[in-house]
Amino acid sequence: MPSSPKFLNSRHFNSSTTSSPRSTIVMLSCLFIGISGFIYGLIAPSAGYRCSYSVSEPRSVRVQWDNNNNDATLSNAAAKNRHKVMGFVGIQTGFSSVGRRQSLRKTWMPSDRIALQRLEESTGLAFRFIIGKANDKSKLAMLRKEVAEYDDFLLLDIEEQYSKLPYKTLAFFKAAYALFDAEFYVKADDDIYLRPDRLSILLAKERSHSQTYLGCMKKGPVFTDPKLKWYEPLSYLLGKEYFLHAYGPIYALSADVVASLGALRNDSFRMFSNEDVTIGAWMLAMNVNHEDNRALCEPECTPTSIAVWDIPKCSGLCSPETKLLELHQKVTCSNSPTVVSDD
Repeated sequence: MPSSPKFLNSRHFNSSTTSSPRSTIVMLSCLFIGISGFIYGLIAPSAGYRCSYSVSEPRSVRVQWDNNNNDATLSNAAAKNRHKVMGFVGIQTGFSSVGRRQSLRKTWMPSDRIALQRLEESTGLAFRFIIGKANDKSKLAMLRKEVAEYDDFLLLDIEEQYSKLPYKTLAFFKAAYALFDAEFYVKADDDIYLRPDRLSILLAKERSHSQTYLGCMKKGPVFTDPKLKWYEPLSYLLGKEYFLHAYGPIYALSADVVASLGALRNDSFRMFSNEDVTIGAWMLAMNVNHEDNRALCEPECTPTSIAVWDIPKCSGLCSPETKLLELHQKVTCSNSPTVVSDD
């Protein structure tokens, strides 16, 4: 570790001793090296991205909503300043997914706070489990214990229901933007096997579009809205009206896109029954750049796979609690070198 200027200045020299030119040069050289090392240490790690949490500082944060303007307010005083990261990864989870979270913490997402902090600093990414609230006091009590033990949550002030996933997703992006100053915000499910190092490389790529919707794209029909009249789906089908949207298990939105989402009121969005279709419809309306990357939906671990899940059999891994552990035991999943493509 390079010595800081403060350490160098704390040395005491005998003022009655005349310094030789050689000793003066040595002293100046040491001072220059120390200052240079100090400056480099401030700007070098992860191209300026650094998770500056201390181990004792709470990482889990509860986000509440101002009903007047739909702005996110953070109840944790330590989270008032937005943390600078390259990407924020929100792992969507629920009260019934305790086993999935435990499997994840034994695989690609470390359960130990120090190990998780090292992962975040090495990748420039921050990771949190995203969960809403419940009326069941026993569920809340169990969640509080888990938060106290692992401290890796972002708690949303929205009811946790499968039928309200589009609302939770919007709340997640707004809360993540309020908490983290990131270039990309990643929505991931708790039943996929992820390689954070490869995700970091993907997000760090130079892009000409500031508004980017990144995911494993598929074509979905626009007639998935149950409110359409009976004859409208047929007309859409005959007209071949389709739009691209990302598969739901993992996708990312650039900061400009999330900023636009955060500026709009909740009631200004059209909500569909499926969360991934809902996001896709919004991205179509915002005319953002769609970036398709098949490494985000690999059925097997490969030297280029970023996210592995059982496509198309399951929306995620089938039997994720056991499958996550099985995949992590394979070198091809957990410890294989990364092949960087030229594109």
